[in-house]
Amino acid sequence: MKSVRMMAWLSSLIMLAACDFTDPHTLNVDVTKNDAGPTSSPQLSGGGENKKDGQIYDFTLFDIDALPVSLSKFRGKVLLLVNTASRCGYTPQYEQLQQLYEQYQPGGFEILAFPSKDFGGQELETNEAIATFCYTRYSVDFPLFAKTKIRGENKHPLYRYLTEKSPFIGEVRWNFEKYLVDRRGSVIGRYYSSVLPLSEEIISDLERALALPS
Repeated sequence: MKSVRMMAWLSSLIMLAACDFTDPHTLNVDVTKNDAGPTSSPQLSGGGENKKDGQIYDFTLFDIDALPVSLSKFRGKVLLLVNTASRCGYTPQYEQLQQLYEQYQPGGFEILAFPSKDFGGQELETNEAIATFCYTRYSVDFPLFAKTKIRGENKHPLYRYLTEKSPFIGEVRWNFEKYLVDRRGSVIGRYYSSVLPLSEEIISDLERALALPS
C-alpha cells in the first residue's frame, strides 16, 4: 500500500507540472481541493434520485472504430467510466488507468474511456488519431469509445443520466472525471479529475465492489 501511495504522489507531481496554468480552463480545475462535491461515497449526494439497478445498460455508444456497443455487454462487471483527452495536464493518468486495468480486469473489472473535446478543446480531431495516441503512447487495451459529448445541450444520454439522474448529480467539470459502477449497474462512486486511478480511495472502493456478487 505504501508503494501505491508513493506512486500516486509522484504521478500527481508529474501531472501538475505538465498542466498549462496559463489556460483559463485549466485554472478552473479542482487541483487542490476535493471537497466541492461527491467523490467516492455510494450514498446520495446533491439531491440525486435512486434509479433502478442496471439502467446504465440501456445506453449504446460507438466505439473508437465506429462500431455500436451496448453497455449491456458489460453486465455483471465493475466499471470505471472516464472522460478522457489527449492534450490535458491529466492525460498521464492513462498510465495509471492501464495499470489499474491490468491488475483488476481478471476479477471482472472494465475501464470505459470516452474521449471528449468539451473541456478546453484538449482532444485530438479524429478518432483514428486518438486511437493511435492511446495505443502507442500508453499501450492501453481497455475499451476506447468514439469522441463523446459530455456536457451541454447535446450531451450523450449516458452522461445526461450520470449528471442528472444518477446519485451523483452535477455537471462534469473537466477531463478525467471518473464514475464507478457496480456489478448490478448502479453508480456507486464519483471521483474528480485530481483523484488518481491508483489512489487509495479508488482502489478501496473498487476492491469492495469486486467482492460483491452481481
